[in-house]
Amino acid sequence: MLIGAHVSPAGGLAKAVQRGVERGCQAIQIFNQSPRMWRARPYAQADVDAFREALGASPIGAVLIHAVYLLNCASEDRDIRAKSLASLTNSLRAGSAIGATGVVLHPGSAKSGHVEAAIGRAASTIAEALAESEGCELHLENTAGAGGTLGRSFEELARLIEGAGGGARLGVCLDSCHLFASGYDVRTPAGMRSVAARAKRTLGKGRIRSLHLNDSQTPLGSGRDRHANVGQGELGERGCSAFLAAPGFARLPCVLETPGAKREGPSREEVAYAIELRRRALAARRR
Repeated sequence: MLIGAHVSPAGGLAKAVQRGVERGCQAIQIFNQSPRMWRARPYAQADVDAFREALGASPIGAVLIHAVYLLNCASEDRDIRAKSLASLTNSLRAGSAIGATGVVLHPGSAKSGHVEAAIGRAASTIAEALAESEGCELHLENTAGAGGTLGRSFEELARLIEGAGGGARLGVCLDSCHLFASGYDVRTPAGMRSVAARAKRTLGKGRIRSLHLNDSQTPLGSGRDRHANVGQGELGERGCSAFLAAPGFARLPCVLETPGAKREGPSREEVAYAIELRRRALAARRR
């Protein structure tokens, strides 16, 4: 498993690699555009070259791009769907340019509308983005379930994947906080093994491609997406350890999106703590 953190590319794309190295990351995740703006632009070749050079000289083994939160591929508003399509397509092309493992996407929200119709709209938009790009994978992230968000269950994720064509470029990013908030009890090794087995049965072998490690501020089944620092929320150290050591996750990139002690995101110490939790959990399993 490659454990790391979401980092900022401010000041130049290669700066993201530098920030990842400073935090002791084995993997990093970035936004490829401002998370508060629709406007997206392709990376300049000089930025791509500098990033690839910095990455090649670093110990970082995987890069994820997170599509910005403005996107709603399931929106009933055609203008929002068109903007979402353009932004997602740009993210996938950026992922291809920099050699990213995949683009992580929140599939969208039905808001107060019909969920199945929303799944159809989202799947159609996702399929179009894949058709207009090539190479880079798209990882649909499970959600906590509030506000009509799609992907709150493995069954919804499976319908989204099937509706978008079911191709090899489609995968899933599992977030530990979202799993717990949507009702999957992953606080123990046995619980996590059961959930991982259910995911494999429902999604198919090899569909889980990346991970987000976040503790949860809110209780089991709350439906609320509120990240806590690793080991300091409802999952606690045991739950975070169980997630990190789950069967089938060994080779996946796993990034922290936690608030951090100073509200500045994951620190070097927290990344190191996550790496140590996985080491301890695997050692305990072997005993």
